[in-house]
Amino acid sequence: MSNARTVALSALLQVEENEGYSNIVIDKAIRAGELQKKDAALATTIFYGVLERRLTLDYLLSRFSNIPLNSLSPAVLNILRIGAYQILYLEKIPHSAAVNEAVNCAAGDRKLIKSKGFINGVLRTLVRNLDHLPKVDPKRSLQKAMSIQYSIPQWLLKLWSDSYGADVTRQMAERLQERLPVYARVNTTKTNTDDLLKMLKSEGVTAKKADLLPDAIALKGTGAVDHLESFQQGLYHIQDLSSQLCCHLLSPKAGETVADLCAAPGGKTFTMAELMENKGRLLSYDKYKGKVGLIRKGAKRLGLTCVEAWIRDSLNPEETRLYADRVLCDAPCAGLGIIGRKPEIRYKDPKTLEALPKVQTAILSQAARQVKVGGLLAYSTCSLNPAENGQVADGFLREHPEFSPVTLSLPETVRRGIEEPDNQLTLLPHLNGTDGFFIALFRREGETPD
Repeated sequence: MSNARTVALSALLQVEENEGYSNIVIDKAIRAGELQKKDAALATTIFYGVLERRLTLDYLLSRFSNIPLNSLSPAVLNILRIGAYQILYLEKIPHSAAVNEAVNCAAGDRKLIKSKGFINGVLRTLVRNLDHLPKVDPKRSLQKAMSIQYSIPQWLLKLWSDSYGADVTRQMAERLQERLPVYARVNTTKTNTDDLLKMLKSEGVTAKKADLLPDAIALKGTGAVDHLESFQQGLYHIQDLSSQLCCHLLSPKAGETVADLCAAPGGKTFTMAELMENKGRLLSYDKYKGKVGLIRKGAKRLGLTCVEAWIRDSLNPEETRLYADRVLCDAPCAGLGIIGRKPEIRYKDPKTLEALPKVQTAILSQAARQVKVGGLLAYSTCSLNPAENGQVADGFLREHPEFSPVTLSLPETVRRGIEEPDNQLTLLPHLNGTDGFFIALFRREGETPD
């Protein structure tokens, strides 16, 4: 029989074994488990909590286990993590209940029954030692101490510290411990911010205007929004402030031809179409048929008839003669700026990052071929890694003399956190309340390519 903890366990194993996206995995597991709203909320809390705190949990569990954690089966280890997370972070759940439910998780699986006593012993030892938990001495290893405290791998802390400085790194790490707001963009072709806020209030949703940008709102405690009448009417779409700002900086106008490359799931496409007042032509591309289908479905819900979604490989396009007024190249990236929303990203093998700048450079070079003379090209990622961001942008200008940098016209509400060229912006989560994000803007000055 499924309950919140067994569903969380199933989802955690899925992420670990198959590297699935956390939001998709937990939603699927909840549906399969047929959980009621209260249990679904608990399963979600445990699932994300374990992902977010995994390094911290493993450090503490390793101190109270007489078996090395890397010798345990994934199921036993994740049952221990689930129990430890509840003991350490969920005050409303009695410690005894957290231990008992962990043992029950093992008892429900024939292969795990022999581990019941071990699980019980480790978690009860953790409970007995709550008043004097072991800690890493920061004087001996500051980076390791921070890694355990914030559950961020040491390699990533070093990358950020080398790139942005120790103080910025600590501030970002602290910010990523907080529950991040959900932001939405008002569909200005159908309604306005004030009217939407009134409707959301009538639907029991807590929402307010976001300070950073016009027509952006922050939602609180909504859960899934697709059942709301306001959502079904296409009055808004979910999108972080960073992505909304990217669209504002590219500033598409009504009647223009605009191309959005690597566009799925479509948030930037929708925002740009709304900025264009649904007039003109917005070509939205992605490599995969299923993702293109999602873009078309979203555009239909929002009533954005200027959107044309097509299958297209932006790295190896079959045709290149688009010649758009504005082109957005939101390249595939490591996603290091969104680990607050997708915590599993932080556990990536750092070696997988090495090949990304070459791919990003190639995609950006292909995107450049689509821009008209006088047209604008924006390059963006949701990563916090200079090798994927500023270095790609600088290298592009060196290799493409027909393009020049365009100074970003930033809203007064946007704060810069590091020194960088005027045509580039690195959004740091603790400064602007956004995801980590990078934007660079260029203009074609030479002739349109053949």
